Amino acid sequence: MAISTRTAQPVAPTAILPPLSRLSSYSTERIEQALANLRNIYASYSIPTRRTPALTHPKHILHTVSAPDSGYASAEEDEDGEPEDTSDDGDDEGFDIDVLRSDPFEREFVIRWLTTFAARSDTWVYEPDTPEGEQLRTQLVDDAASLLASFAGKEDEEDALTRSFSFPIFDKHGRETGDIKVELNDAPLLSQDHTSVGLQSWGSAIVFAERMCADQQAFGLAPAGHIRILELGAGTGLLSIAAAKLCKQTSTAAEVVATDYHAQVLDNLRSNVDTNLDSSSPITVVSLDWQNPVYNAPLHEPFDIILAADVIYHPEHAQWIKSCVEMLLRRPARRSDYIRTSQEGGTFWLIIPVRSTGRHEGMAGTVETVFRSEAAIKASGGNKMELGIRRMEGMGKHSGIGRADESCYRLFSIGWLEP
Repeated sequence: MAISTRTAQPVAPTAILPPLSRLSSYSTERIEQALANLRNIYASYSIPTRRTPALTHPKHILHTVSAPDSGYASAEEDEDGEPEDTSDDGDDEGFDIDVLRSDPFEREFVIRWLTTFAARSDTWVYEPDTPEGEQLRTQLVDDAASLLASFAGKEDEEDALTRSFSFPIFDKHGRETGDIKVELNDAPLLSQDHTSVGLQSWGSAIVFAERMCADQQAFGLAPAGHIRILELGAGTGLLSIAAAKLCKQTSTAAEVVATDYHAQVLDNLRSNVDTNLDSSSPITVVSLDWQNPVYNAPLHEPFDIILAADVIYHPEHAQWIKSCVEMLLRRPARRSDYIRTSQEGGTFWLIIPVRSTGRHEGMAGTVETVFRSEAAIKASGGNKMELGIRRMEGMGKHSGIGRADESCYRLFSIGWLEP
């Protein structure tokens, strides 16, 4: 059954939302009409304008599923497999949209449908021979995520999502020696504040944590005396927690500082740290505003390792982050202004998803604009060190991880370079 996006009288979601067990068979128009009907019903809820992550779970990582992802049908189906039309073309004198909007059964149904749609959106967005193109379908996934986020914080009716991860550890010979387990609370997004996206875990952080645990030596987390580790835009704290657990397992003395800006994100971050580490936790959680940073303790001393995952959503973000890293990353030891010793400076590890569509398309390119390559710095003929890209590695997207608009990831090793 199709509905017009200009329908004067919304239809009950249980009567109109298509069954998601056959999502791949639905046209772009069908999903667009279904979302338009939901907007007509729940228009009084503010919708954030910033992207929110799809609720996906990596297949190769252990997790608990708090969000339903079953193949339930959205309504009783007729013989042709389509939802039965329970609507009426005429005006219903007894219709009251406030009654429909406040119906707890309909509301819970909508939340479950949107959650499952987001989780299964990847295959639908990239369905072969789609005449509408990926960009329009990706935008509809964004709209669905925004609708889902609009229910957050409303009378506590949306539950948080607990996600459990298990990342294998390997020694220098490639033998698996154990694993790092992390349990995170992905709190509901705040519909009234688009800056609360740090309440959710992002695909790039999951991919980076897996890689870091598999080769801790390459990321400077092997035993080597006392090290200081900083995470920028920590969000749920996956990288900070994984790094702290790695250091503890290898008996590496480490001080870890996890930073973010949004108050609710920081509260959730502290909760995740408490869940995963005991009272002797080496993780300190502090606020850091990249645009107007304040470098009070524990940010008053340099760091050996700085981590960041999916932190650039505006061209200015890369420049703000560079300014912070210039202040916070340990510089190489020197005998004089121009003679370098054998002691190297710290490393800034930054992973960014490559998004080929949508409003954040091209943001990965701002990293290479702000941080010059080693070749470019050496060719510049200057006489001062600057932060530059030592190397960049492309990383493929894992099945079941990340948003539909993420095609792959770029992992940057950034450090102090001399001309």
